[in-house]
Amino acid sequence: MPNHPSAIKRNRQNIKRRAHNRMTRSTVRSAMKTVRVKVAEGDIAGARKSLSLAESALTKAAAKGMFHRRNAERRIGRLASMVAKAAKK
Repeated sequence: MPNHPSAIKRNRQNIKRRAHNRMTRSTVRSAMKTVRVKVAEGDIAGARKSLSLAESALTKAAAKGMFHRRNAERRIGRLASMVAKAAKK
């Protein structure tokens, strides 16, 4: 356990940030999974709607430093190409 006041405060901040980061990461993963599931089911309209939600979640997470900007763009691009490929069939 931390003994100095500054270390106690730093520990409090780390706990709050960890909880927030886990929630954000979970939201992004769930949004991406929803897109993949919709594509697998063949629900193209649902996949497009889910894609826009996933894109929004990834962009926000990247803006807050959760992911690198290019990492988020790559994930969005892969999901978008997956949806486009499924729509083409």
